Amino acid sequence: MLHGYKIIDADSHVIEPSQVWAKYLPPEFKHYAPSADMKIQGEDIAQKISPQMRDAGNQQMMEAHRNAYFQRYDPESHLQSMVQMGIDIAFIYPTNGLWLFAIDTMPPEVVGAFTQAYNTWLYEEFCSYAPDKLKGVGAINLHAPEQMVSELHRIADFGWKAVVLRPNPIKRRILSDFAYEPFWTACEELEIAVAIHEGTHSRLPTTGADRFNTHFALHACSHPMEQMMALLALIEGGVLERHPQLKVGFLESGCGWLPYWLWRMDEEYKNLHREVKNHVKMPPSEYFRRQCFVSVEPSEPYLPQIIDYIGSDNLIFGSNYPQMGHKPDIVKTLLELEVQLSQETVQKIVWDNPSRFYGLA
Repeated sequence: MLHGYKIIDADSHVIEPSQVWAKYLPPEFKHYAPSADMKIQGEDIAQKISPQMRDAGNQQMMEAHRNAYFQRYDPESHLQSMVQMGIDIAFIYPTNGLWLFAIDTMPPEVVGAFTQAYNTWLYEEFCSYAPDKLKGVGAINLHAPEQMVSELHRIADFGWKAVVLRPNPIKRRILSDFAYEPFWTACEELEIAVAIHEGTHSRLPTTGADRFNTHFALHACSHPMEQMMALLALIEGGVLERHPQLKVGFLESGCGWLPYWLWRMDEEYKNLHREVKNHVKMPPSEYFRRQCFVSVEPSEPYLPQIIDYIGSDNLIFGSNYPQMGHKPDIVKTLLELEVQLSQETVQKIVWDNPSRFYGLA
């Protein structure tokens, strides 16, 4: 608790130790286990990461939370960092896994082995250290739609209430591909929220990757633009119409893109709805307000205007701990917004809304 607020970190990350894969991959897949420098059979799991960016990211992470860095981001150091930031509950997302589970050329059965190994480790070794404070978000294998529901049930058996998906096309399938329909149905039935999370430098189709090479450009493009297209896919493909109880969150891209995108989609729907009227039965902005959430960045300068446009019931907060770009004082900065936004709105962002998204009692 900080300044009277209980706080949920809706987007915190774990740094997966390399021994996870050697320990939890089945024997027939152990030769795919990434090395300590995150290469698989000599090939990097990511692309277009310059040595300068790697060094800068490593230095920044070390300076932000020195104890956690030298403790290799184990559960105890994660809890200590939460105390320092004033966070009560953290929902845990992968870091290297966002790249590893998304290699578009990887055989589906190998990605399935990786996601199952990650979920098992996160449940048995990381979150079990403090299950009331460290909440797992399960990984799902988009490469093999026929395996998604069974792993979803295993995740539900863990007591977890959310899974993470990439927004990008995988194996040429976008999120509205009908191959995923059983998965959406199961998420709705099991009351499992779906968090959409991008990861720059991934080896799969990504906005901007065909024309830029720097982290500056790739990160600027990929996070908001992939989220915009993921939201469009879920609406245009009828997923949100068919599954009105499904909850979807869009993380680590800020929320400034949202008013424009909702306005743009509503305008297109007003003028060009004939093609989609059978499975998009109301303006796109109404689907978002009904069942979607988006994470805010405290430094966004137009939050009051965004709230005027979309309201305050769909906004959540993630620290992005401990990744490059995370700021140790981010929670304090967010709470200072109560002068502009009101205590009621800040309370919604840090606790009430993420509680609804993640299905906390």
